Amino acid sequence: MSAPEWGRLDPRMIVVRPLNELIGLLPPLAALVFFGNFDTWRVVTSASVVGLIIGYGLLSWLTTKYRITETQVELHKGVVFRQRRSIPRDRIRTVDLTAKLGHRAFGLSAVRVGTGQQERTPGEGTVTLDAVTAAEAERLRQALLRKVAQTEDENDEGVSIARLDKRWYRYAPLTVSGFISIGIVVGFVMNLASELDFRFSEVGAIREIFGWVSHANPLRVVPVAAVFVIVLSVLASLAGYLLQNHDYRLTRQPDGTVRVRRGLLTTRSVSIEEKRLRGAVLHEPLLLRAGKGARVTAVTTGLNKVGGSSLLLPPAPRTEADRVTADVLATNEPPTSATLAQHPARAKVRRIVRAVVPTVALAAILLALAETANWPDWPWITATVLIPVSVALGLDRYRNLGHTLTEDYLVARSGSLDRSTVALRRNGIIGWKITRTLFQRRARVFTLTAITAAGSSGYAVLDVGDDQGLDLADAALPDLIGQFLVRD
Repeated sequence: MSAPEWGRLDPRMIVVRPLNELIGLLPPLAALVFFGNFDTWRVVTSASVVGLIIGYGLLSWLTTKYRITETQVELHKGVVFRQRRSIPRDRIRTVDLTAKLGHRAFGLSAVRVGTGQQERTPGEGTVTLDAVTAAEAERLRQALLRKVAQTEDENDEGVSIARLDKRWYRYAPLTVSGFISIGIVVGFVMNLASELDFRFSEVGAIREIFGWVSHANPLRVVPVAAVFVIVLSVLASLAGYLLQNHDYRLTRQPDGTVRVRRGLLTTRSVSIEEKRLRGAVLHEPLLLRAGKGARVTAVTTGLNKVGGSSLLLPPAPRTEADRVTADVLATNEPPTSATLAQHPARAKVRRIVRAVVPTVALAAILLALAETANWPDWPWITATVLIPVSVALGLDRYRNLGHTLTEDYLVARSGSLDRSTVALRRNGIIGWKITRTLFQRRARVFTLTAITAAGSSGYAVLDVGDDQGLDLADAALPDLIGQFLVRD
């Protein structure tokens, strides 16, 4: 049987790739139109950049070809440096379908095929077909992940595990994404204004605001500024939640995968082989935890760590997060809600010391600067006031430490500002790493890390007692570490 002919990506890629690039350049181009002085060199430079992007898109299409045989997925590409990639089909673990705004305008999608190989260099162990029709992308997803023949009455939409509930939007402001977005936008605008030699003081409304801030009572300015930042943060968080998680659906497919679909402007569909799932991580940042919410990510092989490929559930009620975890991992009870064993009191001392010492050191430095360098007093006073807060943070870190073993999973929890609970399949652990610092030796505790080929490659049980940690490792994987232990 002859090998399939080499094919090319959809020719509309010539337009789609430049369009996606130009969409990212819209803010600076708009600023140039409204605030720039239209110097000839600016116009020529902008036109040249657009021309180069379009030309590069054409060359990329001409130099890219792919084929899918019975055993391999092959891709040849490269304008300056030629690349040849090949992935055995039996090693394919995930298929990620992404459609940016430019793709969607032309009914196209990008297909990213991943293996279980840990990427030492960008793109290693993956093949990305940047522009194929949406129908072809779905056909490739099914063909590359399907291991057994399906009957005609099987529903390719799969069995629903979770869908977006509009009430979940209330959890969006409980993340730091809004503040981060504001910081990014402010930094971008300030940098752009500097490049364009734009002076905010020349805009009447902005000049009036700065005038009011500089002359008004600080007791009035601070609350108004705080309310303004909070409102902007809430709006930015809601917008981000909508853009990333619109029409979110988590389904179990007939081909033995779980599939996550979400996104408004950029839609994304990620399929993960269930037999490659090694567990799940339940994330509870401080504000989200205070609102009794959480999000869930998968511990699996072959996923891109960037861009949220491993997300199983966006910020949602904690009870829903536990339910989704149990459903995806096919357990009767969610391992993430299991009762955890406490770590020894010596770990409490370490948590408090690690939280308090940096704050005390900062207060001492600021006090020394106030005494010797004529700095104001309020910085060291503020740092001193934060010492009790640091103590409370250390106590909370200790309360959140814990671990347990269920029938199939090792469960470990740690963190305060960003608490995480990992449920790691015991048969997915391939080794143990024991780490012990000088201070841990004095406290007779150590960090036990479960090594796995999936996710972050290692998940730690922090500051566990000597006997407690060794017993845990021996019970989780009998005979792996037991042969090295000497019992009294």
